[in-house]
Formats: sequence, structure tokens, C-alpha cells
Amino acid sequence: MVIAQQPENKSQQPRTVAELVEEIQLLTTEIQDLYCLDEIPWVVGYSGGKDSSCVLQLVWNAIAQLPPEKRTKTIHVITTDTLVENPYVSVWVRNSLKQMKLAAQQQKLPFEPHLLQPEPKETFWVGLIGKGYPAPKPKFRWCTERLKINPSNRFIRNVIRSCGEAILVLGTRKAESTKRAYRMKQWESKRVRDRLSPNMNLPNSLVYSPVEDWRNDEVWLYLMQWENPWGYSNKDLFSMYRGASADNECPLVVDTSTPSCGSSRFGCWVCTLVSEDKSLTAMIQNDEEKEWLQPLLDFRQELDAPINRERRDFRRRNGDVQLYERNLNEEISVEPIPGPYIKEAREYWLRKLLTIQQQLRRTAPENMRDITLITSEEMSEIRRIWLEERHEFDDSLPRIYKEVTGEEFQDPRPGADYSLLGSDEWAVLEEICADDAMHLELMAKLLDTERQFRKRARRVGIYDALEKCFETSSRSREEAIDIAHMKRDLKTAITQGDVEKVKQLTLGDVTTTHEITNVTDELIENPTENPSTTKSVAKSKTWANMKFQKKDSE
Repeated sequence: MVIAQQPENKSQQPRTVAELVEEIQLLTTEIQDLYCLDEIPWVVGYSGGKDSSCVLQLVWNAIAQLPPEKRTKTIHVITTDTLVENPYVSVWVRNSLKQMKLAAQQQKLPFEPHLLQPEPKETFWVGLIGKGYPAPKPKFRWCTERLKINPSNRFIRNVIRSCGEAILVLGTRKAESTKRAYRMKQWESKRVRDRLSPNMNLPNSLVYSPVEDWRNDEVWLYLMQWENPWGYSNKDLFSMYRGASADNECPLVVDTSTPSCGSSRFGCWVCTLVSEDKSLTAMIQNDEEKEWLQPLLDFRQELDAPINRERRDFRRRNGDVQLYERNLNEEISVEPIPGPYIKEAREYWLRKLLTIQQQLRRTAPENMRDITLITSEEMSEIRRIWLEERHEFDDSLPRIYKEVTGEEFQDPRPGADYSLLGSDEWAVLEEICADDAMHLELMAKLLDTERQFRKRARRVGIYDALEKCFETSSRSREEAIDIAHMKRDLKTAITQGDVEKVKQLTLGDVTTTHEITNVTDELIENPTENPSTTKSVAKSKTWANMKFQKKDSE
């Protein structure tokens, strides 16, 4: 069976082994010269994959050949753990960093490995379970910046802040993809020297890409024929890639004409930006000992299921109802844009995730039975969001945790267990509101808002906060959607200059609401403005203003 190869740069001609050896010798000299040129610290991006391993190995070998008195500049090796990595890759990288640290100390080399993680408020589960974000899609790719870019950028900014500048060493290659080749070609026009480009995202930093013109087979040849200098096994890395290939085959790399198995890619096991997690699927298919990972694959597939509108709010997170045109059975239907996951759905995802974590801890190999899918810090932040931002004071997270694990949830946040409102008060509200979900939501928001302001010395802003509760939760689903349609029709009528339609809409039953009246006045005066900008006008008649109308007039 032919192995699918990554797109190669067609302009590249395959090099012989002798030519590759000569290239490595030239790169070694180049790395040494660049390292000794100034005091600018280096930051090597290391993911544990073949390309970053290749670059780090090149840099390590080059620096090791320098006299000890010249190895004075720190080389930071950074790895970003998104906390949702493929479990085997995560263990591989963590062990590699530990071995790297020991080897650097023994060899007296200036390498300092760092394991970076996203802040608790930016992790995947806090976004999905805490805030209710739907699983990432190409049009709503909320995960990449939070999980990968921000942690590494924070570290690099700190280095720049301390030293003024930094050089970022990456294993990016033009052969990875056409898009990557095009982007690197753009960088070349702004280069300060060969393979050294300005970093477009971080001022005062440069990007050094020593293997940018290497092919996949050349990367593997170097890793297989040159020993790993920090004592880790490149052959094990090769085996991991082979296990993640669909046919479980990777040819033995003996020269540059041999096709490689570089098409395997390891990413987050929850990733829904791709149609299928091919590497995790292949791992399970190729090795019976990895079948314990199947629940992760099933969970990811459920996350990637078509939109289940019953699990999604009809409003956005800010409480607004926004409409869009949907092609339904070849007819255009104007419907609300599905918002975040509702309370029941978020609780469902948490319960399922904890259940899978418990299952994996029973079925995983002995050396991986401490696997953690969601940390206590993440659950603490999820709990805070549910309590303080969503006003869900029934505090269901500790209860769910105990029901699944049999243990009490130990919240690392000081004072997290103290609250005036709890599950008993929530049960009373549920009984009072019966099946009226919006009434329950409004009462919970009003009570909890009062509780939050109760502890403050000055209760400035309480009326605005209470007003916001009414704006977002005082109408039924049908009423809120009808008003959203009214706004849409009103804007269209004013834009088209249809006076009769405007009169018809503004003199209807919905004119009892201040919101529509104020939106109308604003749109007539500024027909090019977006209705969302009329919120400031709508605030002219708020609960607080009406309550203190006499005082304000004086």
C-alpha cells in the first residue's frame, strides 16, 4: 500500500546522502556563528514531533561542539501542553523534557526546557464546559490562540522584556504544505540574513528556520542515522509515527530516495477542526494495547456531531438574539444563531468527561493510570463561571464530581465553598417557577446579582446589573425571537425607505416595549447605523432612571 505523503516542494530536487551530510556540516557552522554573534537568547520550539526534534538535535549537536567558554547564552526549549494532547504524545514529550534537563546538566550545556500550559481561564474545557462554547469549527476557531499561541507568546514576551530581544528557532519547513511554503516565501523578502526572518507577531524577535528546505525523508534520515544527543530514542519516535499511520507501515529510511511516513500528525484528541483524528484512530487500529483510548475517540465524535439545537441557547452569551439565513430544504429560513450550550448540556459534558476519566484510569496501562483529562484548577474555574457569571447557584459541579468519582471535590480556590445561596434555594425556585425556564433563569439572576452586590461597601452599578437581567431573561423564547425579527424587518424597511412598513411595525402590539420604540427613533435618524449601536439610546428609559426620575430631574 502506498503511504500518503505530505506535499513536497516540487522545485526541490532530492539530495544524495553525501549532499545532506555536507548540508548538516554547513548548518552546524551557521548555528555556531549565529549563537556566538551576540547575547540575544534563543527559544527553541519543541513539540516532540519529527521536525522540532530534528531542529533541536541540530542545535544541540552544534552547541556541544563549541568550547565550554563559548556556551554562555541560554537556549530555552519550550513545549506547550494544551492539556488535551494525545495521551501517548503527552507522556512522550514530558519524559523527553525530563531527560533533556538531565542531559544538559551532565553535558554542561545551556539548554533549559520549559513545559508551558494555557492559563486555567483559557483551557479547552473551561471554554466548552464553563462558558458553553460549541466545539471549535473553522468559522469559530476559538481554541488555537488560547491553547497554543498565548502560552508560548507569553513566555517569549517575558524573554524579550528581560533581554530586549529573542531569536525563535523553529522546525517549519516549506514541504509541510503549500500554505506554509507561501507564508515562508513572504517572510524571505524581509529577511536580515539567510533563514533568519522578522517575527510578524512579536516585535523585537526573529525566527530562525534551519531546516526550511528539508524534505520529509531527509528529516527522518537525519533522525535515524544521527544519535539523539540528550539520550532519548529517535527510533521510538519513528515507531510512534508508524503506529499512527493508517496502514501501520513506514519504510526503513536508508537514503533520501526512500519514501517517509511523515504524513502522520499528532494534535489535540478533542480537535473538531479536522473531519477525523486519523493518528488516534490508527493507533487504536494498529495496536490492541491502545484500545483503551477508544472512549476518547467516541467522545470526540460526539463533540463533532451536527448542531443539536436542543443543547444550545437561542441567545448569544451576551443575551442578544441574532438571526441568520439558513438554507433548510432548499428554502431560506431566518432563525436565531445557536448560542452557547445550555446548563443541562454543560453538566452533561462534565459528567461524561469525568466518567471517561474514571474508566481510563481502570483500563489504561499501569504507567498511564494517573491520566488526567480535566484538572482541578479547570473545574474550579468552571465552577466559578457557573456561579458568578451564569448565576447557577445550585452549585452542581461538586455534586456531579462526587456522583461520578465517589470523592469530595477539593476546590483550590480560597473561599469557594462559602455561599449564601445553594441547592436548597435553587430547588425552591424550581418549584415556584414550575416549567418556565426563562422565569427560573430571571429569578436566579436577580437573586444572585443581589447576593454579589451585598458584600460590597458601595453598591454602584447594581441597577445596571439588574436591568441587564431583565433585558436578557425577562422574555420567553418566542417573544425574544419575535422582537429580533421585528428589529430585522424594521432595519430593512428603513433602509429601503418603506414608510408604511415602518408605521406598521412601530404601531403594532410590540410598541409596548421601550426597546423597539427607541431602536426606531435611532434608525430613522441614522439609517446606516447597525441596530446594535442603539443600546445607548434604549438605556434612556431604564428601571433605575424611572425609579429615580424625580431625583434626576432636580
